Amino acid sequence: MQRILFSMTFICSCYLSGFSQSGKAIKASTDVLMFIPSTASFVTSIALKDYQGTKGLLLSGATSISATYILKYGIKKQRPDNSDLHSFPSNHSAIAFQGASFIALRYGWKYSIPAYLISGYVAWGRVYSKRHDVLDVLSGAVIGAGSSYLYTRPFARNNNVMISPVIMDNGRMGIYASISF
Repeated sequence: MQRILFSMTFICSCYLSGFSQSGKAIKASTDVLMFIPSTASFVTSIALKDYQGTKGLLLSGATSISATYILKYGIKKQRPDNSDLHSFPSNHSAIAFQGASFIALRYGWKYSIPAYLISGYVAWGRVYSKRHDVLDVLSGAVIGAGSSYLYTRPFARNNNVMISPVIMDNGRMGIYASISF
């Protein structure tokens, strides 16, 4: 596991070293690096034959992505660069922190340090490149970490947690959540 995470971190470091510190280059790097923590989580869970972990990772990823897109298209907040109305919350931050949180919760915090560093860079890079403000990236991080918490802790297994996107009769999107005790 340490080798996998070290390799992913090393590859990211090499990737980042080729960029200048322009906003465009930082934005491009966040477009790629947002997937590294989740990819490392997936590869690790498969390599360790932790198929329950793989299932939890996929469920938390689907929840995170669904929640961020429902909020983006429901709230319609203007981006700082004025490019569109899909600023809140940051999907890049949600995806990155979902993977990092999964590693921390499933395999321990010491293995998640590289993933959290990458996730922090992604969040910073989204603000620096004027695609989001701080509230957007913090909200994305909470959504990502929260979705991992739901599916990688015994709480979800013992209480039948279900979260899914819905389209209502009036065409509006929403989130259905159910917890059985």
